[in-house]
Amino acid sequence: MSNLNSRQIEVFAAVMKAGTVSRAAEILGVTQPGVSRLIAELEKSLGFALFDRVRNRIVPTPEGRTFFAEVEANFRGMDRLRASAARIRDYGAGQLRIATLSALSSSIVPNAVLRFRNLRPDATVTLMVLSSRDVRDGVASGIYDVGLAADEIDVTGVVHQVFVQPRALCAMPLGHPLAERETIGPHDLSGVDFVAYVPEDRARQRFDMIMSEAGAPPPRVVVETIYAATVCALVAQGVGVGLISPYAIAGHDQSQLVLRPFEPPVQSRSFLILPPDRPKSQLVRDFIDCLMEAR
Repeated sequence: MSNLNSRQIEVFAAVMKAGTVSRAAEILGVTQPGVSRLIAELEKSLGFALFDRVRNRIVPTPEGRTFFAEVEANFRGMDRLRASAARIRDYGAGQLRIATLSALSSSIVPNAVLRFRNLRPDATVTLMVLSSRDVRDGVASGIYDVGLAADEIDVTGVVHQVFVQPRALCAMPLGHPLAERETIGPHDLSGVDFVAYVPEDRARQRFDMIMSEAGAPPPRVVVETIYAATVCALVAQGVGVGLISPYAIAGHDQSQLVLRPFEPPVQSRSFLILPPDRPKSQLVRDFIDCLMEAR
């Protein structure tokens, strides 16, 4: 077995497919004696006969047919490897894993995924909607190729850049007294039932600072959450008023909401984050381009 080599296997496969030594020699561009010699060397290495000689013709032995089935399986495996290498060379890895915070999961990200699918229809996309902390941890550990997270995350251990920083809108239920106003200010929300983000949320912290600097008594926080979709749903049900990114509103039914600008502006900044120390594949570069176009 130690003398087994790829040239012998190639000649054996050619003889099996061609049916004769002479035809195999013609296909391979070698002499008939050369083909016969390599077959004899292969049989010696294997320890069993591959062909019987019947009336000046070669006929595969049962062992030869069984061995050829294994050879073909290996050739198919090599063909798959070559095809995979070509796809990776041309398009990068064939699977893209994305994680995003809730606020961008119903507008920008679906738009970007659609653009990406049109560009790379053979790619497989996995999309997870998570808390910003989980997005960051997943990207840092290499579970996800691309992440979108709010700016309260610890950016140590990830590559990051500002992605979007929209001005929040004040959302209220239909018929709410504040719906009569064109713009909502800090004093308008004093004592009002309010659906807020959790205290560690940066947009929540900016809002609290604006209320304090304006000397306005705070609203009555009745629910705290981390998800923009939850704020939308609670406000639509009449639980209270909330501040929401226009990107988060875009993918939801707005028929039960009234939206008004809030002054001074509260920005909800999001980061585009990538794993550290990993070159971007072509798929990742293409998806990032689609994200930028979808903003």
